[in-house]
Formats: sequence, structure tokens, C-alpha cells
Amino acid sequence: MTVVSAVKDSQALTMTFVAEFDAGIERVWQLWEDPRQLERWWGPPTWPATFERYEFVAGGGARYYMTGPEGQKSRGWWTIIAIEAPHRLEFDDGFADDNGEPLASMDPMRSVVTLEAIDSGTRMTLVAKFTNDEQFEQVLSMGAEEGMRLALGQIDELLADVPR
Repeated sequence: MTVVSAVKDSQALTMTFVAEFDAGIERVWQLWEDPRQLERWWGPPTWPATFERYEFVAGGGARYYMTGPEGQKSRGWWTIIAIEAPHRLEFDDGFADDNGEPLASMDPMRSVVTLEAIDSGTRMTLVAKFTNDEQFEQVLSMGAEEGMRLALGQIDELLADVPR
């Protein structure tokens, strides 16, 4: 089923994705807590992610890069703010330099993921909150909406696989 809605709200400075999956909450939660599974869907198919560091605890961090079709790398980082397994994850998500360190010139986005049981499985809502209009427009102009749609579109196939 995957993405059922994607809403950009320039007033609230948010981008919200709602996706539904034919799997239980615990299984969908594994896609966030296991970096090897996260690598299989975080980033569009032509820009797969590699997590070099992943500390899935409140206060923990992640460093990753996505590799483009020509071998170029786009780096990012997370700082995990809160974990309420298996229903809620909150983290700051930002761009990084070539060494994987946060870019001081760009504020992070605050992302909140919630999972809830529905009759057909699990509904996942991902809300990215931006700090200002400029950041909101910049990230959208980079193709973030389409990229996240494509990334989330990979999850059904992953859920069909036996967990690793």
C-alpha cells in the first residue's frame, strides 16, 4: 500500500508523509532500529544509504551517506531525541560535510515518526519540521518530497522479506 498521503504545509513549515503497511508495528519498527534494514530503504532507489554509525538510543547519533548514480556522496546525520518503542521516534536530521560532521550553515529538520496499528497492519506517519521558510524551500527544491516517496516505496518489498 505504502504512501497514502504527502502534505507540504508552508505555514507550519512541515512536510508530512503517511504510509500504510501490511505488517505489524513491531516489524515496521525494526526498519528504524536496525541500520542494515534502514539502509535498504532510507534514500531513493538511485541514492541508497550507508550508515557508518548508528546509536539507536535517546541522545545517540547516526552518520550516513547516500551514494548517487555517478558515485557522488551526499552525507547526513541524525541526533536521536526520543524513542518510545515501538510507537514513536524523534530525531534531528541534517546535512553533513565530507567528514560526516554537521554543516553549521544549515539547521537540522526535526523529524517525528509515529506508528499505529490499523486493521490492515501499520500506519506510519513521518513529519519533518523545518526552522524557516528558506530551509523549507531549499530542501523541497532538492527533491525531498519525491525522494521520500521513492524511499518509502521500497518498504513493502523489504517487509515481504524475512527479517535479518
